[in-house]
Amino acid sequence: MSGDVTKDAILLKEKGNVAFKDGNWLKALQYYTSALDLLKENIRDKSILYKNRAAVYIKLGEFENAIRDCSASLDIVANDPKALFRRCCAYEELGKYEEAYIDGKQCLSSDPLNKEIQPVLSRLHPIVQEKVRENAQLSNKIESMFKYAFKIEESLEKRTTAIKNLLVLSKESSSGSAGLLKSGIVSKIKGLLKNDQNAEVRINALRIFGQLCKNDETRTKQVLVELGVPWFIDALNTENQNEINGVTFIIQEALNSLTGMSNTLDSSPNEEKCTKNSKEIDAILTCLVCSVDRHSINKFARDSIIEILTRNVHFNNINWAERLIDMKGLQRLLEVAAELIETQYESKMEITEYSHTNVSVCLSKIYDNMTCDKSREKYVNAVNEFLKEKLLDPDIESKVRAISTITVLLMGPIDVGNSIISRDGIIEMILTMATTNDKVQQKIACECIIAATSKKSKITPIVKQGTQILKNLYKSGDDDIRIRALVGLCKLGSSGGSDASIRPFSEGSTLKLAEACRRFLIHPNTNPDTKRWAVEGLSYLTLDAEVKEKLVEDQAALVAIMGLAKSEKTSAMYALVSIFVNLCNAYEKQEVIPEMIELAKFSKCHVPEDHELDDIDFVNKRIMLLCKYGVITVLVQLSKTESLNIKELISRLFNAICVLPEIRGEVAKLGGLKSLLELAHSGTPKGKRQASQALARIGISINPEVSFKEQRCLESVRPFLGLLHPDCTALENFEAMMALCNMASVNERVRKKILDTGGLQLIESYLFEEHQMLRRASAQCFTNLMMSHDVIKIIEGENDKLKMLFLLCEEEDEDTALAAAGAVAIAVSNSVLCCQKLMKFNNWEESLKALLAHPNNAMQHRALVIAHSLIGTDKNIAEKIFATDIMEVLMALSIIEDEKKKEIREMAYKCLKLAESLKLIKKPDFEEE
Repeated sequence: MSGDVTKDAILLKEKGNVAFKDGNWLKALQYYTSALDLLKENIRDKSILYKNRAAVYIKLGEFENAIRDCSASLDIVANDPKALFRRCCAYEELGKYEEAYIDGKQCLSSDPLNKEIQPVLSRLHPIVQEKVRENAQLSNKIESMFKYAFKIEESLEKRTTAIKNLLVLSKESSSGSAGLLKSGIVSKIKGLLKNDQNAEVRINALRIFGQLCKNDETRTKQVLVELGVPWFIDALNTENQNEINGVTFIIQEALNSLTGMSNTLDSSPNEEKCTKNSKEIDAILTCLVCSVDRHSINKFARDSIIEILTRNVHFNNINWAERLIDMKGLQRLLEVAAELIETQYESKMEITEYSHTNVSVCLSKIYDNMTCDKSREKYVNAVNEFLKEKLLDPDIESKVRAISTITVLLMGPIDVGNSIISRDGIIEMILTMATTNDKVQQKIACECIIAATSKKSKITPIVKQGTQILKNLYKSGDDDIRIRALVGLCKLGSSGGSDASIRPFSEGSTLKLAEACRRFLIHPNTNPDTKRWAVEGLSYLTLDAEVKEKLVEDQAALVAIMGLAKSEKTSAMYALVSIFVNLCNAYEKQEVIPEMIELAKFSKCHVPEDHELDDIDFVNKRIMLLCKYGVITVLVQLSKTESLNIKELISRLFNAICVLPEIRGEVAKLGGLKSLLELAHSGTPKGKRQASQALARIGISINPEVSFKEQRCLESVRPFLGLLHPDCTALENFEAMMALCNMASVNERVRKKILDTGGLQLIESYLFEEHQMLRRASAQCFTNLMMSHDVIKIIEGENDKLKMLFLLCEEEDEDTALAAAGAVAIAVSNSVLCCQKLMKFNNWEESLKALLAHPNNAMQHRALVIAHSLIGTDKNIAEKIFATDIMEVLMALSIIEDEKKKEIREMAYKCLKLAESLKLIKKPDFEEE
């Protein structure tokens, strides 16, 4: 049996050799791989197959794979000259000259008569010598910096300068980072961080670790081994926010290097790298998860750990959610959700005012990752197990913790939170807590009521039972209780949304509630947490048009909101952005079909009504006022958030602002373009669509060469093409097309980008769209794309694109016809094949005459350009043209006296002059007097 397998492998090898000689690399790769799969033992035939496959990889440019196969071959047959030579070549291609030189020397030693290796060694020798010299210089430089950086007795100025120079060296090149690692910098910095308390020295030292890990998995692994993964948790355990950020950066760069991710737009992990480095990735994430509920770490470190998990747990990143649940990570996060800032006891876990929000986002990301029923069941079971333990405990504090957990779940994975709040007795328990004299219970109950009213089916019982309770709590002497009760009332009072016909409370109540929130917001002595709750209340109330108008005219309140937005972290960010969304009416609106309204009225169903203060004029005025107070700058700052929901709201806001042409330039000037590009590439599908439309609106109004620059033009192409989708509205289609039209006029690189991403087919599909504006925009965009030689080549192919454009020249809409005529003129001016194709159309003569006789001067000029190109292309074509009535038309145009038609006269004269040079007509027949 073994002999048969070897024979089959040899047969496949021979087929691979034939394919290789024929230049069929992929076929050769397939044969060699199949042969290797058959051979299980490390025999000489396997060594040959490895080095043969390495040769294929070199041809395919896959040098890392070539090195791997050569090494496998050399493990079987040491010092094989061919394997050494091929590995040498692969190393050289990757810029690993020292390794290439070592293999080359070994190859020559094993095969002294090898003529192929000698020129390679001659080429590598001076490079390696230079590298040796550079390394010697680098070593001296590192040694001199080490003398100052790591000696505590040296002056602070010298130590700071030295550590900064080491940071620069780690950034400059991979050789600098490699040299630092070789010199033992990891252990030196580790020791420095224990002894040196200077903030500047410490943060720069941490940044060096980040640079060592950046974009290099080998260096990352070395840093992890030397530091040990638990070191990162200990390093996070500080109250210095800069140091926390520095350690977070190191962890993220390490994960990026190990997974193949980056911080660029649309980055995703490399599956092969994730598998290869799974041990290290698991070590980092396991350590992070196990530290989430550690009592020995401070609140800032805990928040950072949760944020790192949130950034990486989703399937678009490391896809670690299932593993996290299996190792009880969900319960650890729920322990943080159950923790209360207000309680004081010996084993208390420290949390910040943002911890619950951070946990809710993380829980939501994990739940989103549960893509099948079985996974979601596992998630829900883990939550149920946790809550059951808390609710069965007779201690009231345990029940309070359970309600705190439910509140966090309602803020995060809302489906899970809603299913729990719907269970018998839960709402009753919450309302009972709200009526006690215990301030902690009152606060937690208020917060849960606020979160619970997100589910409309639960609002009615809460309104019936809870409104009076909340009113009583609002009379409390404790501001913490009052503000929460106020927000609860605000949320219940806004349950009708923007529907002017629904008023849960009596007339004028929402304005009174808004005034109460305003007082908390603008009072100088109000603490940040209370201000955050005041903002939360306004985020609900600003659905009411009267509240919108009152707030937007309140300078003190707007200044306070803008100030809070510029300094706020995740805790109140959603509420702040929601206020802006409500003021600009940028929320999602259901399409109103008149027929459906009539049907609803007939069947006595409720029909939502818009308030007169929500008319477009009032909305535009509010947008202008918000821009005056700096909302664009605020949005640019807030767009850096990790939250996809907040990103969507910000995209909606930008889009609402960009409705006004006079503000579009201001958005571009204040950094909105960069933010919109990031939002258009990452976020929810709706958010990306909104950001893309905002970009398109700016692209229509502003010269892209001035504001977009080339790179931003290239990055904008894909979002614009995304709007040319059947699911998008006609307005989105039109604005995207117009923006693409402007982009296509920039340069050839941008036009090529549009072509490479399938833009031509999408744009062409709108040429015969029923909507006239879309048809026109498509034709104009097509015309600008015709400036690309690649598009001309496509037009020359076996298709009807030129015919389609020529037919559009007689379109009723004049602008569409002009654009189509311009595209045809460019095509025939640049291509003989296009001229020949046009002459094969059945009605070319009638169409050309109609264009030449067109009353529009611009159309006549385009027609004359087409005629001139046809005449000059080929004498046979010219003869066909002058055998028709077209000659008389040209002669008539050449003697026209109207000064407004001077260009037309000159162009017609050029056509006749060209015909004369071809001896098709005589001079007296057309000469001007």
